Amino acid sequence: MIGASLTGERIHFVTGKLSEHALRKMLERLAGQIEFQPTVQVLNITVAALMTTDWIARRLEVPEGTDRVVIPGLCKGNMTSLEQKAGVPVERGPEDCRRLDEWFGQKRQDLDGYGEHDIELIAEINHANRFSLKELFAESTRLRLAGADVIDVGCTPGESWADIGNAIAMLVDEGFRVSVDSFEPGEVLSATRAGASLVLSVNSRNVDAAGDWGCEVVVVPDEPSTLKGFDETIAQLEVLGVPRRLDPILEPIGFGFAASLGRYLDVRERYPKSEMMMGIGNLTELTDVDSAGINTLLLGFCQEKGIRSVLTTEVIYWSKSSVKECDLARALVYHAVTKKTLPKHVEPRLVTLRSGKQQLHGDDALERLALA
Repeated sequence: MIGASLTGERIHFVTGKLSEHALRKMLERLAGQIEFQPTVQVLNITVAALMTTDWIARRLEVPEGTDRVVIPGLCKGNMTSLEQKAGVPVERGPEDCRRLDEWFGQKRQDLDGYGEHDIELIAEINHANRFSLKELFAESTRLRLAGADVIDVGCTPGESWADIGNAIAMLVDEGFRVSVDSFEPGEVLSATRAGASLVLSVNSRNVDAAGDWGCEVVVVPDEPSTLKGFDETIAQLEVLGVPRRLDPILEPIGFGFAASLGRYLDVRERYPKSEMMMGIGNLTELTDVDSAGINTLLLGFCQEKGIRSVLTTEVIYWSKSSVKECDLARALVYHAVTKKTLPKHVEPRLVTLRSGKQQLHGDDALERLALA
């Protein structure tokens, strides 16, 4: 860490391509605060931490008048040859360039405003028709406290729900935004008349009824693998004047997962201005892995491609915290994409299996612990 006055100093920073944007942005702000003059050399390597001092020395170009050189903190090797090449003192900076504030003795500011997001989180209550009104309210409240923006009332195929209107009206009266998840036109009509503002989902089977609902709908294909009927349903809704968001359907691993991601890319390219949604439960609920990592990866995909809503569930045990995970992840990926910085050392609550840094105690400490 630099402790002396830096006023007027010319400091040359060496980095890789991945960190360039974040480093330049940090230096632009810090230079004004501390009054030093930075220069940046971006070497032809993606990950700066993979550089060694000998490798840097062969490529280092120090501007005339430089007072010191700063290399990434994780760079390995002897500093002597590097200082001989530079002709000025060389120091290792922080392991992560986003910690430059602290390295310069300043308060960290790169997380100012952290928590903003623009992905809407829809949380489904499966088999909602089997809940009492009291149970439905309690579960909706729990999901909202976890971060849900919309409560998706999931109907059960083959089970008629005559009281769906009262259930939806109760939630709307309590201040919830509600969607209805059903292909049964009668259930949907009752739900939308009671205040549901989104219908999941519409394809060629029920598109003719969509004009009567007076709300936004989610469009899905008749056959996800081929997108059969998808464009036709979109066109019909356009004629009817029905607002819509598009969901090509995410498939489970082993059943076309990679191809389904490709269809999201295809749909985004063909409908660049349309709202889109991704239902992520087909991965989190159907894969033997804790859900936090999957949720974060999928929300990162959505953030980059402008998919501004996700639908999640909490049915299987390892996905019981999916709503909260998605709430944390949407802030993390928004920060990464909008700030052009890595989603790293920012949100520790998504690291559930291991902590960010290994704690080594040594044999002596373990032996003392065993004897205690």
